[in-house]
Amino acid sequence: MLVHICCSVDSHYFIQELSKTYPDEKIIGYFYDPNIHPYSEHELRFLDVKRSCDKLGIKLYKGEYEYEKWLENVKGYEYEPEKGARCQICFDFRMQKSVKFAKKIGEKKLTTTLLTSPKKDLEQLKLALQKECDKFGVEFLAPDFRKNGGTQRQFALAKQDMLYHQNYCGCIYALSKQKGQKAFIDELMSPINKQILPSSIEEKIKFYNQVKNLEKKGVKFEIQRKKFLNYRLLRALIKQNKQAIKTHVLFYSHFKNSYTKFSISDEGLKRYKSAKDEINLWSFDYFNSLCKMRFKNFEDFLQNPLKIEQEIKIRQKHFGAYDLSPVIIVENIVKGAYEFMAKSEIYFDNKEKIVKL
Repeated sequence: MLVHICCSVDSHYFIQELSKTYPDEKIIGYFYDPNIHPYSEHELRFLDVKRSCDKLGIKLYKGEYEYEKWLENVKGYEYEPEKGARCQICFDFRMQKSVKFAKKIGEKKLTTTLLTSPKKDLEQLKLALQKECDKFGVEFLAPDFRKNGGTQRQFALAKQDMLYHQNYCGCIYALSKQKGQKAFIDELMSPINKQILPSSIEEKIKFYNQVKNLEKKGVKFEIQRKKFLNYRLLRALIKQNKQAIKTHVLFYSHFKNSYTKFSISDEGLKRYKSAKDEINLWSFDYFNSLCKMRFKNFEDFLQNPLKIEQEIKIRQKHFGAYDLSPVIIVENIVKGAYEFMAKSEIYFDNKEKIVKL
């Protein structure tokens, strides 16, 4: 039988229970979730589904990421609540592609790990399965593995096998509603300079690749969660004599004011500190000297910046452990007027770390 897979937390338990219920069936996995946004989250979930299937000895196929087609299908239902009409359309869309794939590879039965998700409506899923399977003469299976403490066992198993546990169902509309009270959605933030931000999806991809590699090597370890103070720069525009200039804002640079201006009367400075908002201007030459001249020029630095951890070390070395003063690197500090339009957020967050045993 073909099993449509949404995520490792659901599939890891579901497939094991399915194997017990249908011991004579050969189970094949199919990851098809074009609703997941952003694409990096889609890839992170596939990475961990593949890891789970490898543990269980299940062959896994990866479906196309047809996000634009999915958006077109749910158009007009953007503000539907969870388990509403948009979810039904989403289920239909994914089950339709899944049953077509089942037919293509010669499988005569279809089910989905969405059935074990406590956030999904069981009847909606059964309806989607039946409607799409009937069109192609494929048998649908809709076992309820949630009952009799199944959900608790599912989460316990996911924790035991150290699976990636996402904090939203996957689609942009559910995510936006879930994060409605926040000033920003950090899952959608990714710097253009390709830095990997703390607790970002990109960092999690790197983390779970490390987990996979340690498992392959047979290294014993555990995953621990820790709380920390996270940071995001939401916007920044710096003007030098009324002209916008290229800059780099050092991590943990917190702007108390959304707009600050001051003037510099000296020429050829390597660094300058303003009394307003405690803004520190560093010339590229000065910053590059701190980095032991690792950058060829200012453009090289902007395109290939330091890692966040390295920026934090520089900040701590110069200002101490708890300083959040803005540090802005410019190509040259010239005489004239400076304007700073910026917004940043500091917030409590958590992240995972590997502890070898």
